[in-house]
Amino acid sequence: MKKQMLMVALAFAMSAHVVTAQPEKVAAVQTDKAAIVQLKPSAAQTQAALWASRVLSRYHYKALPLDDALSAKIFDAYFKALDSEKLYFTQADVDSFAPVRTKLDDAINNEDLTVPFQIYNLYQQRFFDRMAYARELLKGKFDFTTDETLQIDREKAAWARNDDEAKDLWRRRVKNDWLRLKLAGKDEKSIRETLDKRYEGYQNRLKKLNNEDVFQMFMNAYAMAIEPHTNYLGPRSAENFDIAMRLSLDGIGAVLQSRDDYTVIREVVPGGPADKSGKLKVGDRIVGVAQGNGPFTDVMGWRIDDVVQLVRGERNSTVRLDVLPADAGQDGKHTTVSIVRQKISMEEQSAKKKIIEVTDNGVKRRIGVIQLPTFYQDFEARRKGDKDFKSATRDVKRILGELKKEKVDNVLIDLRNNGGGSLIEAVELTGLFIDKGPVVQQRSAEGRVEVESDSDAGLAWDGPMGVLINRGSASASEIFAAAIQDYGRGLIIGEPSFGKGTVQTLINLDRFSQNDKVKYGELKMTIAQFFRINGGTTQLRGVTPDIKFPVTSDDDNFGESSYENALPWTQIKPAMYMQAGDLKELVNPLQKKHDARVAKDRDFLDIEQDIAEGMKLRKDNVISLNEAVRRKERENQEAKARLREARLTGKDNPDEPVAGPGSKEQRGKVPMPTTPRKTNVALKGAADDGLQGDERSLTAELAAEKAAKNAKDVYLQEAAHILADESGMLKADTRLASRAMPYLSSLK
Repeated sequence: MKKQMLMVALAFAMSAHVVTAQPEKVAAVQTDKAAIVQLKPSAAQTQAALWASRVLSRYHYKALPLDDALSAKIFDAYFKALDSEKLYFTQADVDSFAPVRTKLDDAINNEDLTVPFQIYNLYQQRFFDRMAYARELLKGKFDFTTDETLQIDREKAAWARNDDEAKDLWRRRVKNDWLRLKLAGKDEKSIRETLDKRYEGYQNRLKKLNNEDVFQMFMNAYAMAIEPHTNYLGPRSAENFDIAMRLSLDGIGAVLQSRDDYTVIREVVPGGPADKSGKLKVGDRIVGVAQGNGPFTDVMGWRIDDVVQLVRGERNSTVRLDVLPADAGQDGKHTTVSIVRQKISMEEQSAKKKIIEVTDNGVKRRIGVIQLPTFYQDFEARRKGDKDFKSATRDVKRILGELKKEKVDNVLIDLRNNGGGSLIEAVELTGLFIDKGPVVQQRSAEGRVEVESDSDAGLAWDGPMGVLINRGSASASEIFAAAIQDYGRGLIIGEPSFGKGTVQTLINLDRFSQNDKVKYGELKMTIAQFFRINGGTTQLRGVTPDIKFPVTSDDDNFGESSYENALPWTQIKPAMYMQAGDLKELVNPLQKKHDARVAKDRDFLDIEQDIAEGMKLRKDNVISLNEAVRRKERENQEAKARLREARLTGKDNPDEPVAGPGSKEQRGKVPMPTTPRKTNVALKGAADDGLQGDERSLTAELAAEKAAKNAKDVYLQEAAHILADESGMLKADTRLASRAMPYLSSLK
């Protein structure tokens, strides 16, 4: 069985843990306030780079020789990976390495990675220089009456020409950090303490990076210089990737987080060993870890992934934790907690259901919603013949059976921000909604086309259905949505998807190792391009919805089209398939109903206003550093938030006009996320507090997450309304139903 993965590279990069072998150290270099440890590569890393290059240059879908031309691309990608916002290096720094721009291919082939590590070590030096300067600025004062501005996104900006320009960039950044806290009501003493601790924290986090981190960054620069969705995974990253796919691990059932120098219990998984023990609670701090009856290892100040690695272990083994309770002071009494590790299922990432009831003209429709965060599968358990192996398709099939018993009128598959996963699952999940037939086509680098088909007769759900997507829906999500659309099986609702039309496989580089103890890591490598059964591809263009929602992001910043080296759009011959239905007659009437409804929906209009303002701010790409200007913007935003909150609580004036994108209430708003899963309209305390996540109390952080989770999901509610409209139309007009969905038993 092929182990093919389809993942959004951005989502993977945000979730992956880096490898944490102990760094090899050479002489320390002294900068203003911090001793910097110089890093160098290990022999295993230079060997892994060589083997990876041989695989990439021969077997990649877009195979490129490792030559001077590719070296130049790697050079640029590596500097971008280290300093994407161009805040640390200067143009002079980059120019100093110009002689090696076309020699990184030689470095890999000669198993000499000295240069990439020299570049990183200079980055470390510059990072500490900037942080030392930022902390020095805190001793002075800022003039907030001038008309200075700060560039928000510097990815496309030029490097600072010299150190003076770099210092000016940082002066403005520190000034903005100070202004945000000042506007939030903090006094000077509190602001200085908060920012000094923040910048010191940046330094401390960088100190914890090691040679495996540097190697992974460099190898990813190489891999992604070829194509955006090719990645190098160090041994620990590969393990975490596998855990994310199978949604299980062996451990104690607790989510850990770094706060200051402590490892804190952020969440206790219900039903897990930690929960059943009753000895751990949210906020408890782990300061030591021991295996069985062995000695404790002090983990104060450790990286979170290093602590996690100690806490995880073989099933049925015992781990002991030295715990400082949440309600104890720093000098409080410690407790020792012994827990037997067990298999932990990550149910938060599993398929879930809910039922939304929609009432229109006195008629109630029940819409079953299945939220699927990823296309997961426990490949190893399936290979071994485990009849209970974890699978997205199996979970969805079970939920569909439950929804049948609950007599829902329509089913919505929510794939928003689902970045992909297993190709097998995408095919088999499609098979729950079609009888038999092709689902997706794959074309290899040699041009050979294979068709992946559903071979199981029958449907798990034969009623009407829809798929909700957004820009964050990618890969396997696009395969599923495209197949449902091509078969005429269901309505696609939302915004155009990501546009990733490539197939990846995992290649374990350890097969080339001559030593079982040496780990080379894995390549997640593009080996094919997938095509819809109609012959088109989702590459670059994504899946276009039948019923369109407002677009929340622009193509230049998010999506496949934002990558300079993305594969082009193309098409091949269609596969042989027969449409299950034809929904064209339904689309226009449903679109009109949708347009009429949202034109009067204040929450939906709020979203459109926020999107317009966010787009404008991204386009302008600057914010004012003038206190009077920013304070006025803040006051306008708070006034608008109060109006929204009043409306939600029933205290507003229903005749009050809604503020347009260019109104006073909208100017100066901080942009909304590019792909919001929920729109949280008017939460108390939503004004910018100037703090970062770990600077708030854990209680406040968890409360904010809970509030966001419970907020009204405007897009989901509207998608349910659309499917309720569809069910009403089909039941009211049997001829229309027979033309649109002739196979649906629920309509006969």
